[in-house]
Amino acid sequence: MTDNGPRVLVVDDEQAIKRFLRVTLTSQGYTVFEASSGLEALTTAANYKPDIIILDLGLPDMDGADVTVLFRQWTQIPIIILSVRGSESDKIKALDAGADDYLTKPFSVGELLARLRANLRRTSQTVAEPVFENGDLVVDLSKRVVTLEEREIQLTPTEYDLLKMLVTHAGKVLTHHQLLREVWGKAYEQEFHILHVNVSNLRHKIEPDPSRPRFIITEPGVGYRLKTP
Repeated sequence: MTDNGPRVLVVDDEQAIKRFLRVTLTSQGYTVFEASSGLEALTTAANYKPDIIILDLGLPDMDGADVTVLFRQWTQIPIIILSVRGSESDKIKALDAGADDYLTKPFSVGELLARLRANLRRTSQTVAEPVFENGDLVVDLSKRVVTLEEREIQLTPTEYDLLKMLVTHAGKVLTHHQLLREVWGKAYEQEFHILHVNVSNLRHKIEPDPSRPRFIITEPGVGYRLKTP
C-alpha cells in the first residue's frame, strides 16, 4: 500500500460499505485502513496511526460509542460516526463519548468528503496555530489572553476554561454533558444551570450583542458550538 495521503481508518462490519468507502476514498487520494470490530479498530489505530477515523456504531463486539470512549483514553484522532441510527439520543451519546462528527446512512459522498476535509483542517489548525481568530475576537491559548476589538477581556478561570474548550474544538458541537464534564468534572454532568449561566456570562463579555450571539452558537437540545470564520 502506498501511503501518500491522509490516513483514514474505516471501521464497519459491512463488507459492501468498506469496499465502497475504500474505492471512493482512495480515488480522492486518501490512504485507507480497515477494521470490522471495535477491538480490531483499536489495534489497527495503534499500529497505523490514522489521521482520522470513520466509525460505525453497530459493531459485532461492542457499540461504536464505547469504542469512541476507549479511543479517547489515549488519542484525540478525529472520529466521524457513520451510522444508520439517526435519533437525537444516538447522536448525543456518540458526541458525549468523544466523537467529533456524525453522519447518517444513507449518506452523500460529497458531504462525507467535506466532513473529512473539515475535521482534518481543524486538526491541523489546532496543532499548528494556538491562536483562534474570528473577526474582532482573538483567543491566544499560549498566552491565555482574550481580546475583542483589540481590547483585553477579563474572564474568570471557569469562563476561560469554558471558552478554551470551545476554541479547542472550534466548529464542532460540544454537548452539555461534554462541557460540564470537562470544565467542572463528572460530578456536575447534570448541572445544566451552571453551564447556561456561565455561557450567558461569557456571551456578555465577548459578544457584541449577547442576545444575538455571533460566536457561541446554541445547538438546541444538544449543546454549543464556537463559530469558525
